Amino acid sequence: MSYEPVKVCEQLGIRVRTLWLRDTWGAWAPQHRTIILADGLTPVQRRCVLAHEVEHALAGDAVGCGSGPYAERTDVRGQFSLVTIRQEKSADLQAARKLIAISDLAEIAQWHSGEVPAVASELGVTERMLAIRLKDLQGEGWPWHLGRSKIAG
Repeated sequence: MSYEPVKVCEQLGIRVRTLWLRDTWGAWAPQHRTIILADGLTPVQRRCVLAHEVEHALAGDAVGCGSGPYAERTDVRGQFSLVTIRQEKSADLQAARKLIAISDLAEIAQWHSGEVPAVASELGVTERMLAIRLKDLQGEGWPWHLGRSKIAG
């Protein structure tokens, strides 16, 4: 567990705020250089969401993440744009790669017989982040459809 996104935020001068959020676990507000995290997240969820949002900042994403006021939408039904989908996919993949080193995954997985909850817990990541990393390593791409789960959860 060597990657600490909170330290990256400090290095980049990005503020991190915790607020009550209704529809998402986090958001990148580029115009304020602030990452907003949902109140009530566990330490593991907080770490994963922060890693995801840091990737938006590092990529220079001009629109925010999530479904709040910073999200880019295309129609009244709330459908995500292709730009938003690409940004979310990239943020997830880059965060998962930084949070889960292959060497750590290989070592821990052998002791837990590949049981996802136990491996995720030992790695200090959410099961969703682990699934993203595993799909990435298998060359299968991003396993989630937007709207079916919270960011990094």
